[in-house]
Amino acid sequence: MDATQLPEGTTLLITGAKVLLPGADWHMPGTADIAIGGDRILGTAERFEARPGEAPPETLDARGHLVMPGFVNAHYHSHDVLAKGTLEEVPLEQWRLYALPAQYPPRSVAEVRARTMLGALECLRSGMTTVQDMLTLYPFDPAHLDTVIRTYEELGIRVVFSLQYGDRKGLDTVPFWKEIFPAELHPLLSSAAEPEKNFDLLSYFEANCLKAQARSTVHWALGPSAPERCTPGLMARTTELAKRYDLPVYSHIYESKGMALQARHELQQYGGSLIRRLHAEGALGPHMNFAHSVWLAPDEIEILAETGAGTVLNPQGNLKMKCGIPPIRGLMNAGVRIGLGCDNCSCSDAQNMFVAMKLFSLLSTVSDVIKGPPPAIPALRAATEGGADGARLGHLIGRIAPGYKADLTVIDLADPSFVPLNSMARQLVNVEAGRAVRHVMVDGKWVLKDRRVTTVDERAIFEEVADVMPTFRQDFAEITARVARLQPWLDQAQMRMDASDVAIQRLPQLS
Repeated sequence: MDATQLPEGTTLLITGAKVLLPGADWHMPGTADIAIGGDRILGTAERFEARPGEAPPETLDARGHLVMPGFVNAHYHSHDVLAKGTLEEVPLEQWRLYALPAQYPPRSVAEVRARTMLGALECLRSGMTTVQDMLTLYPFDPAHLDTVIRTYEELGIRVVFSLQYGDRKGLDTVPFWKEIFPAELHPLLSSAAEPEKNFDLLSYFEANCLKAQARSTVHWALGPSAPERCTPGLMARTTELAKRYDLPVYSHIYESKGMALQARHELQQYGGSLIRRLHAEGALGPHMNFAHSVWLAPDEIEILAETGAGTVLNPQGNLKMKCGIPPIRGLMNAGVRIGLGCDNCSCSDAQNMFVAMKLFSLLSTVSDVIKGPPPAIPALRAATEGGADGARLGHLIGRIAPGYKADLTVIDLADPSFVPLNSMARQLVNVEAGRAVRHVMVDGKWVLKDRRVTTVDERAIFEEVADVMPTFRQDFAEITARVARLQPWLDQAQMRMDASDVAIQRLPQLS
């Protein structure tokens, strides 16, 4: 086999690995060398050799390994990392009262740092190189925002960061709550993803983040909580900022039956459709990403495809909170961009893209009774390319190609998950769960090497978490007791929404 001369400026050479290259057979990928210079991939070849008269660069012998693009966790919230493993059998509308209660005392800088680092560590260890953190900071404190950004940079993982915002109260957007709950209980139904008086979050974000000096591993996005919680005026501001700064926008849509039912009741002028409302307002386009998208109607899927708007599916949380199964096959058939996310730690619990891919693959087969294309490779593409494209970073991350950032995950194939190796794609999606992740590189730097984090002391981080947990547990217990007081009315509202399920299913397709 003839060798190719190393590109000039190569500082690291990864040799002998199987590589998931664009256009290659991902079931049986070939072997290749990868030349890296600084933070970029300079080239790939069957085999590289040093340039004449030059010493070979630092080399990683990756025989017996797979090198793949790092996963992109395209929908995640770091504000409730400490609540993992706390909840079961909690429908979405009730879950918000635990995960985003406006009644929480202000959090400490120490807690914000600990939870941000812990969540990012879990993402990194499962092969993620990029996370999209749609973060709620309430009440807003600039010190908390600074802490979050510095924490991501300290660990070394790439972040696409947005603050979550809205200008309508949650009480006004959940079906039946106002009529079922006594008026004196209405203040307890607020959530932190609501407007703060006398504070313009978007103006602050623009002045202090969007106009600030660019950072290598920090990218900005906009996070309108959900269309029903944002007035047309706020969505118009969001769209204008997105176009001016070329930013991605992340919003929740149709996560639950209740969210779909609210649209049916409130938006008669748009045929009961949030998608049609946003289309009329000019808010749809390639910059838009809709998390969940469980209750999309067929005509709404067509509008997404026509406008280039995308989705981010979160199958773990959707199943746990009884939201339903998104129309995965319908989205795929229409050519809608799909990313994958792991959502909150209190609803999906695991920040593990292998779990998300497996559920995506399995649920796609039951989302349509008609047999469709095999889902393993689409799952891998959603977890890498789809998330990257949705973040407006498809020219930088999500693929292994010259000019792209060196954001790579190295999988050890000497693991039962890959023996015998019949299909790399199917075994990554349906067998592996993260155990075989050996190295992770972000921006050309090893952030995980031989299964050890290189940038921070993990034991020290766990100690930081232990220090803040007594206060968190006490506050979470108070929130739990408060929700328990509301449970009889919450159950009534949930029964009303469940009874309306048939009405939603039988709606005629929008014309």
